[in-house]
Amino acid sequence: MKVLSQFSAKPAMDGDGVNIRRVADFVTTHFDPFLMMDEIKYDDKQDFIGGFPPHPHRGMETFTYIRKGGFEHRDQMGNVKAIRAGDVQWMSTGYGVVHSEMPLADALNGLHGFQIWVNMPAKDKLRPATYQDTASTPSVETSNDTGATLKALAGDWAFAGKGAISATIQGLAGEAAIADLMINANGEAQLDLSKHEFAALYLYQGGLSKGEGSQFSFNQGEFLVLDSQTSLQLKADERGAGMLLFVGKPIREKIVQMGPFVMNTQAEIQQAIRDYQEGRFGSIV
Repeated sequence: MKVLSQFSAKPAMDGDGVNIRRVADFVTTHFDPFLMMDEIKYDDKQDFIGGFPPHPHRGMETFTYIRKGGFEHRDQMGNVKAIRAGDVQWMSTGYGVVHSEMPLADALNGLHGFQIWVNMPAKDKLRPATYQDTASTPSVETSNDTGATLKALAGDWAFAGKGAISATIQGLAGEAAIADLMINANGEAQLDLSKHEFAALYLYQGGLSKGEGSQFSFNQGEFLVLDSQTSLQLKADERGAGMLLFVGKPIREKIVQMGPFVMNTQAEIQQAIRDYQEGRFGSIV
């Protein structure tokens, strides 16, 4: 693989005092059409018990994937769902969403999950909000014969030796697609991402070899922006590897972000604040 840029997840805090690791760019659009990726990983429930109380969003999409534990989602559209290990949840917030994400009472063995923000084009930022999850329709996954398993979380994927697989969740903004790829120790995987303009991966576990004979690896917590036109050939080191894969089509529009709002101008941000404060987003019942 050819790495164009390399970033490291940084400590951050969100919700009710929950510590997370974050990769974000609202200025230089290195990740376009993606905006941000938060990883939360704890073994002790006391570290995330405060959760994410009710808060608003406008102008972007939130994509949540849980690997361990779970939370209860509530929003002003009337959705009340338990999102558990293996589940995906997607909200295209458009005009506005108010939602909360609180730890499930039976999430006793910790929590590991991700929330990813995808930008929306200006023409769609004020359309009605929509919601989907995979709680009743598990994500599709397939394995190769060289020690790798790909779980398609959103969009379509071409996994060498297995052909195309399609996720339950389709239609993300910016033609975005997301997958979870797990490779056994010293295992290998190959993907064709050439139909996409943007490609990246986030390594959440283990390490990836940097090349034949190299004693160095890419390590946990690193976000790599890739050349999508170069064949993606991945080899895990002796630790194995777990990573999220991201592809999409850059939107190439100006981004103005303030907290949970992502718009194109400062005036639109101020309007979003007024609309939320004056109750136009609605509220959680």
